[in-house]
Amino acid sequence: MRAPGILDLALFWFICPLAAPVRICAFNAQRFGETKMAKITIRNTIVQILTRCDICLLQEVQDARGRAIPALMKELNRVHGSEVFAHISSAALGRKSYQEKYVFVYRSDRAEVTDSYQYEDNHPEKPDVFAREPFIVRFHLPTTAVKDLVLVPQHTSPQDAVKEIDALYDVFQAVKERWKPKGIMLLGDFNADCDYVAKKRWPQIRLRVEPSLTWLIGDEVDTTVRANTNCAYDRIVIYGEKLAREIVLGSARAYDFPQSLGLSEAEALEVSDHYPVEVQLNSVQLGKNGQNHLLVPTTLILLLTASLGLGLLTQSFL
Repeated sequence: MRAPGILDLALFWFICPLAAPVRICAFNAQRFGETKMAKITIRNTIVQILTRCDICLLQEVQDARGRAIPALMKELNRVHGSEVFAHISSAALGRKSYQEKYVFVYRSDRAEVTDSYQYEDNHPEKPDVFAREPFIVRFHLPTTAVKDLVLVPQHTSPQDAVKEIDALYDVFQAVKERWKPKGIMLLGDFNADCDYVAKKRWPQIRLRVEPSLTWLIGDEVDTTVRANTNCAYDRIVIYGEKLAREIVLGSARAYDFPQSLGLSEAEALEVSDHYPVEVQLNSVQLGKNGQNHLLVPTTLILLLTASLGLGLLTQSFL
């Protein structure tokens, strides 16, 4: 059998155009506000983290005067060189004076917000379970096979983590009933480990035992920056067979930004005590008529390219 030649490679790339996967992240930026934006080194690190993601859920956003997020968006777009980054934000959420916002920062050329709503559980028919109810956002992802994806954020109150994670099951059911989407992703700092969720409690948590849900960030994953902690606080949970099929193999992980960006532990802790968690979705290339070309997982493309390249190398020695 002959080794593949240049025409084979050209034909392969014509049939299987490479599109970058869509990376979805969740990052507890630990009291993110004007103070952190004013510190250049911290701001630069946060920008480096966010520019890796096509959609990123920011948590613990404390921007009472509404200045930090606009400044962050301005810096993201300045670094990128065009007005590509956009955001959608919840109102400030919390029972007392301590309040936070959920903010989704996203690339407008890779994702489009089609709908959103604030989940509420503080009315007479339901108990007030969540300290910070999910701000649910529906995205259209034109470059993925999963066009319709709903993101459900949650930053639990640590002392009520078991109760709030369990109650996310009710949120999940409400989203299914409201929109009937093909894919749902629940993500954020669930405080889902160590002192806040004992192993013996998992069988009592409906979100964990529901067979249609897949927990992509496992109990063994350390999502904390401190060397003396090892806790899987931050999680990503998905629903939908199509969504599960389009997850890039091995892409669900905690992003060790101190190691990647060459930061000491002390420097990293000025940014956050959490690693971001992330996952990637396979992409398809859109043709001029807006139709999808042949879907080829990125990992498969790389393997086939390596194989073809090896064939060319072998042929050169024959």
